[in-house]
Amino acid sequence: MSKYTIKELEQITGIKAHTIRIWEQRYNILNPSRTKTNIRYYTNNDLKKVLNIAFLKENGIKISKIAKLSDDEISTQVLKFSNVKCDSTNIINTLTTTLVDMDEEQFEKTINTCILRHGFEDCVVKVLYPFLRRIGIMWMAGSINPAQEHFMTNLIRQKLIVAVDGHINPSGKGVKKYLLFCPEGEQHELNLLFSAYILKSRHNRVIYLGCSVPENDLRGVCDIHSPEFMVCSITTTPCAEDIQSYINKLSVQFPDVKIIYLGINIEKANVNVPDNSFVFNNVDEFLSFVEKNKSDSDL
Repeated sequence: MSKYTIKELEQITGIKAHTIRIWEQRYNILNPSRTKTNIRYYTNNDLKKVLNIAFLKENGIKISKIAKLSDDEISTQVLKFSNVKCDSTNIINTLTTTLVDMDEEQFEKTINTCILRHGFEDCVVKVLYPFLRRIGIMWMAGSINPAQEHFMTNLIRQKLIVAVDGHINPSGKGVKKYLLFCPEGEQHELNLLFSAYILKSRHNRVIYLGCSVPENDLRGVCDIHSPEFMVCSITTTPCAEDIQSYINKLSVQFPDVKIIYLGINIEKANVNVPDNSFVFNNVDEFLSFVEKNKSDSDL
């Protein structure tokens, strides 16, 4: 059973700890358990209840009324509003409950509805990216296990692969080439897959190498394809203290290629960026760069 402190509950849900305490003390909505040393903690059921309460409050139901509802009645109300309202916060909260429950059917229903209403790209940028960050918070808090994390990331990965395959990989005069890879030892490729979708949907050619690519192999691929750009996604590897030397080395090895870096680890690192390299702290910066460097065939 997962356990959360009130601070972790705040980080995951976005609901202030002070507000959660008011819900407990004034309305008796939550009843946290206590450890043998009398420290309060919250369970997965508490997490889902907080998310549902926040959802109903955002839809205009007063907390005093919510307090009178049973858990089943709260769930019924959430379902009713979910059928007519589809904003990003509510979708992320729903996905969080599907993660905790490992509910593939609810995941498919939620994501497919979001894609139909908002389009695939907006769904990823406004929902899946923030949701993946929430997964990261839950992982660091120890509130989800490896099976839950793998379950959810693989479901998202499947969606991304289908979307990428839905676009033709163009070739010919005027088409820009992007070489996409993760450093050796890096196994997280969701950022890279979405980058491939962005690039192919804007008529760029993608050479996709995927996870854990040794540096020596990059030289051989570049000799064959001569890409104008490389996209490197760094989530966990290399570690923060090794990132500077890694990007310096690539910059020297590929001086005529513009190298783009994405991912949580590179965002957090305080690095000096070589002249032929770019570090983007969010997906909007990457989108802007791609738009400014469109293939000639797309102009």
